[in-house]
Amino acid sequence: MTPTPDTTTDPGSQAWTSRRLLDWMGTAFAERGLDSPRLVAEMLLAHVIGCDRMRLYMEADRPASPEEREQLRAFVARALRHEPVQYLTGEAWFFSLPFTVDRRVLIPRPSTATIVEEVLQRARTEAPPATIADVCTGSGCLAIALLRNLPEARCLATDLSPDALDVARLNAGRLGVTERIQFRQGDLLAPLGDHTFDLLVANPPYIPDHEWPDVAPNVRDHEPHQALRASPDGLTFVFPVIEGAAARLRPGGRLFVEIASCTAEAVMARAATLSELQDATILDDFEGLPRVFMARRAGPRP
Repeated sequence: MTPTPDTTTDPGSQAWTSRRLLDWMGTAFAERGLDSPRLVAEMLLAHVIGCDRMRLYMEADRPASPEEREQLRAFVARALRHEPVQYLTGEAWFFSLPFTVDRRVLIPRPSTATIVEEVLQRARTEAPPATIADVCTGSGCLAIALLRNLPEARCLATDLSPDALDVARLNAGRLGVTERIQFRQGDLLAPLGDHTFDLLVANPPYIPDHEWPDVAPNVRDHEPHQALRASPDGLTFVFPVIEGAAARLRPGGRLFVEIASCTAEAVMARAATLSELQDATILDDFEGLPRVFMARRAGPRP
């Protein structure tokens, strides 16, 4: 049996240094089938010690205190049950920004950063958006990342979950954009009222029923289902956003909606029936999967 970092150490035994702890956790996580086991080990140990991951290797022979070992053992036990490391540490990084996360919100994902990257790339050659709507904001990662990179922009962010909005408000304060963002509770586009925007982004629930059994256990068993699942076809929430977007966009305004890759063809077919949306296309995410629907409201931007 692999030794564990007990809170007591025999004087003649090998000390539980950072190096040894990382090796122990990495092996245990790999045996349990966790994704990126070494990274998870680094994140947990860095959190417990209170340092960045690079410091773990700079001080690889640093012995852990009994209190640190005890806390780490508790975290490891939870991680081995596939509890996401971001929930254990209370933090997830998105677009080089640290976001507070817990079970009330989805963990921000690299695929969602596709939207931020495309918006910022277009802002280099087009007038940057001054007004943004973020639908299904969750942790607020999309809205806040955009505001941090578009210093003149303002945003209205919505979510059905009051709990999620509490987390988003916390992140807005943590990342210094409170004065430029408003939050409203409600379903999809309804909280936007009659306002129109230069940019509308959305990450609605989109996992279809047939894909749910294959979702990784760290997601399926721990993240909020209401922010993930979207009926048999995965389009229950995507279609209303796309169909109602033109009424919430100013002429020339852009729409970005994250979708399930298996629904890209159906989304494009529906968009083809909406005359007020032009230049519709699908953007691939970092894995090369069709992930983001993009379109523009007809007419020149004022």
